[in-house]
Amino acid sequence: MNKILIIAEHFDGKLNPSTARCVSCAQKIGGEIDVLVLAAAPEAIARAAASLQGVSRVLSVANAANAHALAAVFAPQVKALAADYTHVLAPSTTFGKDLMPRVAALLGVAQVSDLMQVADARRFVRPIYAGNALLTVEVPAGQTVVATVRTASWPEAPAATQPAPIESRSIDVALPAHTRFVGLESGASDRPDLQSASRVVSGGRALGSAENFKLIYALADTLGAAVGASRAAVDAGYVPSDMQVGQTGKIIAPQLYVAIGISGAIQHLTGIKDAGTIVAINKDAEAPIFEVADFGLVGDLFKLVPELQQALG
Repeated sequence: MNKILIIAEHFDGKLNPSTARCVSCAQKIGGEIDVLVLAAAPEAIARAAASLQGVSRVLSVANAANAHALAAVFAPQVKALAADYTHVLAPSTTFGKDLMPRVAALLGVAQVSDLMQVADARRFVRPIYAGNALLTVEVPAGQTVVATVRTASWPEAPAATQPAPIESRSIDVALPAHTRFVGLESGASDRPDLQSASRVVSGGRALGSAENFKLIYALADTLGAAVGASRAAVDAGYVPSDMQVGQTGKIIAPQLYVAIGISGAIQHLTGIKDAGTIVAINKDAEAPIFEVADFGLVGDLFKLVPELQQALG
């Protein structure tokens, strides 16, 4: 029988929705699903994980060393528990991409990245070539499956009618001292999180400046949406890199995606291919973004965006 361990992603005492998407993937694999919460004070996070449908048990590990999600510190603890499991999963977010290669190395196995479909318990489908092709990967029998889950490809597991049991665990392993937390710098915002938002408005290089990006923020506030950007806009210095959407940025799957002044380079399209409805505004009628857009407006964004905001307001 499959036994699946999911490493919970959390921040500031709250469970990230990416964990619920991992649960959906694990349910497709089939078997018992445990969620591991590593934190300094894991109680609230563990309760949130226990409320997800399909979770069999939550393992709660309280350790001051887990106050910050350092891959070097988490990985030995995950390895210590992995022997009891056939699969170890984490979301294919910055958190999972940092942690899981270390876990795989400690276990002496190859990692499978970006699971988007499950063929069976040991065969998985993942995108390659910027999503232009799909590859089926098979993990050898007897080998622990260590994988990251492409969260944009899976729905969030719903709430359970009965919470799963929570077990407190103590993991006795030597934790490395060569990595330490120095600080975290992030922009404060009341807008939804980019990777979990149901609506996203993104701007591209056509905005022309960081000052002009206020058009994107204003429309996003009207829609109650998160704000993203193309790689070109990030490289031009209009916005910070944590707002980048695309193959080398964040892979998202909102219900509504509005692309403004974005041409539609393949690396950007990779990040939005799972969006429900795509709306594009661009002055170039031949822009590649219109090939994937459900609705397109050809024209001057500096005129169309204020008109759209006024109509919505």
